[in-house]
Amino acid sequence: MTKDQKVVAIQEIKDLLQDAKVVYVADLEGLNAGKASDFRRQAFKQNIKVKVVKNTLLQKAMEQIDGVDFSEMFGTFKGNSALMIAETANAPAKLIKDFRKKEEKPALKSAFVQETFYVGDNNLDALVSIKSREEMIGEIIGLLQSPIQRVVSALQNKSETAETATEEVAAPAVEETPATETPEAAAEGEAPAAE
Repeated sequence: MTKDQKVVAIQEIKDLLQDAKVVYVADLEGLNAGKASDFRRQAFKQNIKVKVVKNTLLQKAMEQIDGVDFSEMFGTFKGNSALMIAETANAPAKLIKDFRKKEEKPALKSAFVQETFYVGDNNLDALVSIKSREEMIGEIIGLLQSPIQRVVSALQNKSETAETATEEVAAPAVEETPATETPEAAAEGEAPAAE
């Protein structure tokens, strides 16, 4: 690779990393061409960018990114490296885990997610369990709706209870009340006493 080609490659990596909030570096070594293509296809479907990179070029590109110090990840840049960029925090981890149900690779080398570094394949499960932004928003909306739904339900129950109580109060007033017998009517209705 010529010096000019290296400069171009570093710039391409920098462009990928520039505003990335979710950065994974994985080891795809050992996957044949067909399996590697299948992995890339699945990544594309999930809106994950995958680029196989040279470790030295990746490190140089990361060193030139302002605002993030990626140096914690540099120790993992050995062998074959694939850079994975995504919008959803746990998407690359889920892809790797799902793909490994059939294959031994890819393996997670390191990741930068939600301003935190994860180094080593042993962090894959932790990364899978990270909630995506959409999942968190959904949970927050659910939590916010829950008290509102209780209030609405309570108000509906209260208005139904009030209507029922009003009907019950009005009902006895409408019903006919039995006539009270006067003492004369009671006396007239009595059978004559035997003499």
